Amino acid sequence: MTEKIIGTRLRELRKELGLSQKELSCLLGFKDRQTVSAIETGIRRLSADELLLSMDKLGATLDYFTDPFRLDGKVQFSWRQSGVGKAELCEYEKTASCWIGAYLALSKKTGHPMPFMRHSLNLNKQSKLIDAVNAGEKFAAKFELGAVPARRLASIMEELLGILVLMVDAYRGISGAACRLPDLDVVLIDRGEVAGRRNFDLAHELFHILTWDSMPPDHIENTSETGGGWVEKLADSFAAALLMPRVSLKKYGEWKYLDREALIVRLNDAAEEMEVTSSALRWRLVALGQLTADKARSVPETALYYNGRDSRAETPSLFSRSFLDVLSRGIDQGLLSARRAASLTHLTIEDLNELFSVYKINQAIKL
Repeated sequence: MTEKIIGTRLRELRKELGLSQKELSCLLGFKDRQTVSAIETGIRRLSADELLLSMDKLGATLDYFTDPFRLDGKVQFSWRQSGVGKAELCEYEKTASCWIGAYLALSKKTGHPMPFMRHSLNLNKQSKLIDAVNAGEKFAAKFELGAVPARRLASIMEELLGILVLMVDAYRGISGAACRLPDLDVVLIDRGEVAGRRNFDLAHELFHILTWDSMPPDHIENTSETGGGWVEKLADSFAAALLMPRVSLKKYGEWKYLDREALIVRLNDAAEEMEVTSSALRWRLVALGQLTADKARSVPETALYYNGRDSRAETPSLFSRSFLDVLSRGIDQGLLSARRAASLTHLTIEDLNELFSVYKINQAIKL
């Protein structure tokens, strides 16, 4: 297995550097390119000296060649961010890849159930906004998300759609990401965002997962740019309709006749109940024709901060129960040490123990 991993990593690195098998063969002092081909396919082993030479000539680390959790070249990301530097984003992507790689590798080795089929939306780049809205409403109804869809969305994604949802501490400016692998889909959400933003980001990234084949999202989505591209507009329309379906909004009655102060109070109260942001709710009402755009704009943003509350809601726990359960299984079966699990999650062993307890996972790591 190690030989296969090393061979695969050598091939990916060779391609990344733009080298042919013949060029790499010359660089490493092999007689012909067939030697490189045999190493890349796992037929021939790379000796210790050859591995050290490869590290030196190609500028790679031993970890790059041997870590079974790395996903170099196998995962595609679409980041929802604003003002994050390329180097920072690249570094965080490597960290996220390790989490996802560990989950994928350990799931297969511990018998954790993996999704057997992918769900998709019948939408493409020629679809209209109303098509995305209808898709969002239908999704909420089909999966019986109830009066407050945001409350059950993450669990439905993990349990029924097989999409891993991870709550993470992201770099400042990163709100989330959709990730695609050959046999797994993942959504990352910055748990430091307010609840309404987290839920909207989750529904937005779900759209990208469900339409990845028909309209693959950009690697980087800049949320600071007004409007965004057409695919992002479709994603926003889908998310708004999913989280705030017509049937759930009926209970709040008419909006158009409220004066500004009464409108602010109802927006904040309804948004808090729906677990969305007041700002997202007002524009959803505009789209439904229940508020005019002018009246929506008359409400100052400052009146809608934190849905008119004095403080933010509690921050959710790191990662997810599914992720921690797989880590626990891996520790129990000797596939990784507690120290390796703590290093992977950037936690102390004590904090990792506490996180297992939070998710009610019976894993007592000996300190």
